[in-house]
Formats: sequence, C-alpha cells, structure tokens
Amino acid sequence: MTMSLQEISDRMEIQDLLVAYSYAIDTRDWDALDGIFTPDAHIDYTAFGGSAGNVAETKAFLAEAMPMFSSFQHMVSTSKIEIDGDTAHVKTICHNPMVMKLGDDKVQVFYCGLWYVDEMVRTSDGWRIKHRAEEKSYVHNMPGVGDS
Repeated sequence: MTMSLQEISDRMEIQDLLVAYSYAIDTRDWDALDGIFTPDAHIDYTAFGGSAGNVAETKAFLAEAMPMFSSFQHMVSTSKIEIDGDTAHVKTICHNPMVMKLGDDKVQVFYCGLWYVDEMVRTSDGWRIKHRAEEKSYVHNMPGVGDS
C-alpha cells in the first residue's frame, strides 16, 4: 500500500502527539495536556480506577492522584492508525511501570498494560485527541491487587 505524503505526515504527527502525551504525564506537566486534547475532549481512565471527564477535570485528578507514585514511564508503541479525512481512530499499546511509595522508605514496582483507544481530529493547530479511553490488558505486582 502506497501512502500519500499527507498520510505519512498525518501518521507522523499522530505518533508525535502520542509521545507528547507520554512525556507530559511522565514529567507531571499537566498544563501540556491543553495542547494534546481538544477543548471539549472526554478522557476516561476508569479501567484502572481513575477519573472520567474533561481536560480540566483530568488535570485536577492527575495532580491529586499522581504524587503517590515516585516515578513512572508510559511506553507507547504499535499504534494502529486509521485515518478518514480529518478524523482518526487510533489504538496504541502502553506498558507502564510505576513505583508506589509504601511508607517507611519502602516502594513497590508494578506494571500496567493497557491500550489507549483514541478518537483524534485534525484542528487548525494540528491533530488533537477528542476522546481517549483506556482498555486494561494486565497488571503485575500492583499493591492490593497483585496480578490480573
């Protein structure tokens, strides 16, 4: 299948957007999410017990929830990108090791495996995520949960 230059450009911009999201989360730069999501975006983190809501609600949730983790990395890959004009449906694997503070200088490293299921739209500022939902694949060694 031969791709047009526009499709190649769209795919590269979408990949860059996925990386920008990971870096924003991993560096705790919640305000960077304003340039990743559309103003009317819906973000659903409920698959792992998180929030569902708009960008402002998501930023507030992250600012409250993420300090319990001393570190984490969102490693994304293997994106399936289906572009139809100015919209795209994207499903991306994420492997997410996290370090949780347990107290008394103890930490526990655990892993979450998930897919990001995104609806993206082309805007005057480039591609943005309009709807994001997490789909749980697995957890390993999560405090209070173990493996699933």
